[in-house]
Amino acid sequence: MFNMSETEKALYYWSRPVLIVICAMLLFNLPTLLYKCRLFVRGILYLLFCHDKKWKIPEDPGLIFAPLMKAQGDSGSGSGSGSGSGSGSSSPTIERKTLYFVRHGESTWNDTFNQGKHRSAIVFVIGFIPGLIKACLYELYLVLSGKMDSWFYDAPLSYLGLSQVDELGHFLKKKSGKSQQDDPSLATTLSILRGDPSAPPSQLVSSSLRRAISTMAGGFRDRLSRHPDEKIMVIPSLQEISRNPDTLSITPAHAAVTASWIDQTSTIADFNQLFATQVDTSLHCGNKPIATTNGLLRMTEFCDHVFGMTNNNVDHIIVGGHSIYFRSFFRTYLPYTIDHVAKKKKVVNCGVIALTLMKVTTPAHGDSYMIDPQSIKVVYGGF
Repeated sequence: MFNMSETEKALYYWSRPVLIVICAMLLFNLPTLLYKCRLFVRGILYLLFCHDKKWKIPEDPGLIFAPLMKAQGDSGSGSGSGSGSGSGSSSPTIERKTLYFVRHGESTWNDTFNQGKHRSAIVFVIGFIPGLIKACLYELYLVLSGKMDSWFYDAPLSYLGLSQVDELGHFLKKKSGKSQQDDPSLATTLSILRGDPSAPPSQLVSSSLRRAISTMAGGFRDRLSRHPDEKIMVIPSLQEISRNPDTLSITPAHAAVTASWIDQTSTIADFNQLFATQVDTSLHCGNKPIATTNGLLRMTEFCDHVFGMTNNNVDHIIVGGHSIYFRSFFRTYLPYTIDHVAKKKKVVNCGVIALTLMKVTTPAHGDSYMIDPQSIKVVYGGF
């Protein structure tokens, strides 16, 4: 004690009361602390034992569909749930659904660990350590303040992500423009996305992760406000394909989704209200298992869901999801001989991509799915 400098003495005397306050706050918020400990343990177990990106490459869907489409005289450019079979043909029926992939806005995890397109590599490298320290300190603050929230687990939209969602909402709200006049099919697509009275029926679905749900709720806020009985259906098979903690859902099974601390500060939409009244979690069965699932199983389950929906009259499904999931989907269900940018690059934050998914059932292969390569179209953002 006698050899300590004045600075060391000050640190020594002040450290004890600070530690006492921190310990008291942790004890006072013990449920939150235990909750975060469980998340931490689950995250470690998932890093060590998950098989989310490991699966046997399935048969090339092009080898299954090409002979059938040739026999039926089907060019693959049709849409809807009808068959492309020719007159008198006994070939199996090819069903079709149009999907609209909507990637979430930037998340807090992206803000910390990904460069993104909004900053240079130099800026990202210089700011990485300070950004990581900020994220860790904020995670500590969330624990000490008793908030069942997280910067890392089930990472929510960042402030930049919210602005991207706002821009998507403004884009969808536009009724006309030069691009729509030049491309009538774009006007039809936007009419479907907006849920216009004259448009074919469509359904909003989302991954169980908060950033995807927030993107759907905020990006389609105008549609949801005009259709107060419409709900975003949470589909667990859309959960992101990765072992990272940000891909683990913190929403309990069948429970209402809770808006993050960032969502709650937003003025673009009342996320608390939207989550409480227009998000359906009846199919949400909790977090993805550690050892009994992988990306291919969930993608197949999602395809089964699309074509097995109770309301089979809905041929247009608007899907809120994630970059690796979408890229894996294109790699799996596009013919392997097709070289497409969707197999190589991620959809940009809040990008919207339209595609036609086809299904056929044969004795040799059972249910098979393929994306019509000619149907892939950038609606907003791109790759």
